[in-house]
Amino acid sequence: MIEVRSLKIDYGSPGSAVRAVDGVDFTLDRGRSLALIGPSGCGKTTILFSISGLLLPTEGTITISGTPVTGPRRDVALILQNAGLLPWKTVWQNANLSLLLSGDYPKQDAGAVLDELGLSEVKDRYPAELSEGMKRRVGIARALSTAPSVMLMDEPLASLDTLTRERIQDLFLTLWRTHKFSLILVTHDIEEAAFLGQEILVLTERPARIKERVENPEMGGLDYRESAAYTQTVRKLREVLEK
Repeated sequence: MIEVRSLKIDYGSPGSAVRAVDGVDFTLDRGRSLALIGPSGCGKTTILFSISGLLLPTEGTITISGTPVTGPRRDVALILQNAGLLPWKTVWQNANLSLLLSGDYPKQDAGAVLDELGLSEVKDRYPAELSEGMKRRVGIARALSTAPSVMLMDEPLASLDTLTRERIQDLFLTLWRTHKFSLILVTHDIEEAAFLGQEILVLTERPARIKERVENPEMGGLDYRESAAYTQTVRKLREVLEK
C-alpha cells in the first residue's frame, strides 16, 4: 500500500541545507498500522509530511498503491497535533470542510461520521464550546468524511490528560478496525506506539534513520494494555530508545 524507498529530506538552500531524514526505507501493507517514534525533532513529522504529499523528498521515492506521491491526495487524510478547527464554523461545518473543498458537499456529508463519533448532538456548537476531547473528535470526523484509504496522524493526542488520551486511543483503534484504512502514527509516547502500532519504527536523532523495527503482532484489542505482550513491547521500546 505504502512504499518508502531511500528517503532523504533536506531543509534549507543548497550549500547550507540541513539533512532531516537520511535513507529511510519501509513498506506498509493495506489496512495495517505503523507507529514512528524517536527523540523530539528527529524527523518523524517530516517523514509524515512527505507521505502526505505536503513535502517533496530531496532524494528517494514514496508510492501509494503503486503511484508516486507528488502532492496531496484525496485518499490520504492527515490529522495534526492541533485539531485545526476553524473557530467561526460549527462542528457540522468543520466536519464537512474536506468534502466542501473537494466539491462533494452537499452531495454527501459527514452526518454518518458525526453519528459514529457521538457528535451529532453538538453539531451546531462552535469549537470554543467544546472540550479538548470533543475538538479532537471533530478533527477525526473531518478526516474520515472523505473515506480515506490512508490515515496519517502527527501526535494527535498531545497535551490531553491521560484518561482522555486513552479514550481517544481506543476510538482510533476501533475506527481503524472498522474502516480498515492504513494507519501511520507519529508519537513521542511509548505506550501509545505500543497500543496502536502493529509495527513500530524507532528512529535515531536527526537526521532520522531507522534504529530498530519492533514487531507488535498481538495488538488490536481494547484490552491489550492489560496483556503481558503489551508490557513487553513497552519495555522493548524503552530499551531501544535509551541505547
